[in-house]
Amino acid sequence: MCTVVVSIEPEAGTPVLLAGVRDEFVTRPWMSPDRHWPAYPGVIGGRDLEAGGTWLAADPAGRRVAALLNGEGVAAPAGRRRSRGELPLLAAAAGELPPVDLSWYDPFHLVFGGLDGVRLWSWDGVTLAEEKLPAGVHMIVNSGWDRGASRPRTAWFQPRFARAARPAWTMGGSSERFWGEWLDPASGAGVPWDDPRALVVRQRLADGRVFASLSITLVALAEEGLRYDFCPQPDDPATWHEIDTSWSRPAEPVRRPRG
Repeated sequence: MCTVVVSIEPEAGTPVLLAGVRDEFVTRPWMSPDRHWPAYPGVIGGRDLEAGGTWLAADPAGRRVAALLNGEGVAAPAGRRRSRGELPLLAAAAGELPPVDLSWYDPFHLVFGGLDGVRLWSWDGVTLAEEKLPAGVHMIVNSGWDRGASRPRTAWFQPRFARAARPAWTMGGSSERFWGEWLDPASGAGVPWDDPRALVVRQRLADGRVFASLSITLVALAEEGLRYDFCPQPDDPATWHEIDTSWSRPAEPVRRPRG
């Protein structure tokens, strides 16, 4: 992922809300969220078919969600590098960052949310930092927690998420009905792809490859359950839908590259 937005309000009916935008090369194959991993039977997430892991994992029974962003720093040695995509699975299943050898992984930020709040682990290839995020709305990008709203994206979107009415817990219903005012900023609020403030992006690189926002995820945590909504085509907000967290559907076909 390239941007994660979290809203923390401990006394609310939905104390933790998370929005995540996944940016990737459009030729990288993936599958929509499901229970793809037999080793983690309770965990749901979209599957990266190149490395086998995920960018976001949710454990509905544990009311937990973990989202991964690539970080900046010292890369792991090529001969022993492991995919960072296994980290959200480990964290969602265990309820914490497990005691793994981090020298195997390239730099990352791992956002972990539960009913007791949200933590952020940041690994730069040398040092691991852990922070507990305070109440409020926060944006995490590839450089880390943008607490000073130094980036145009954060400066423009953070107050919009903060002003949006907080979803109240309701059972079922469409994405629009549940998320209400949150759905517009999570969908990019109509900001053009090439605008420095854009949350949803698309660009063609000099070598001809296309790098774009491939999906958007919304997760709400509450005592009553975990709500998981997914948009597989960020250029079409009509594709928002709820992911069924009560049982495992058959996996959707591999999505073919677009663009």
